[in-house]
Amino acid sequence: MTSFSDLADEVASLEQRVSDAVFDAVRAQLRDGADDAARDVERQLARARRSLQKAEAILRGVSTD
Repeated sequence: MTSFSDLADEVASLEQRVSDAVFDAVRAQLRDGADDAARDVERQLARARRSLQKAEAILRGVSTD
């Protein structure tokens, strides 16, 4: 069975990948000129990142007693 700490580590890794994608999206907006579609992608990625951060915090707070 996977421990909650291990799951939290996996979620943190995924959050980092999404965070990198957010920065890539912002860089593309700056380079290519921001359009509505690019802004929507950045917003959706940012929401996903925040949700992953919350999930990690919850998993780290789970007691295994």
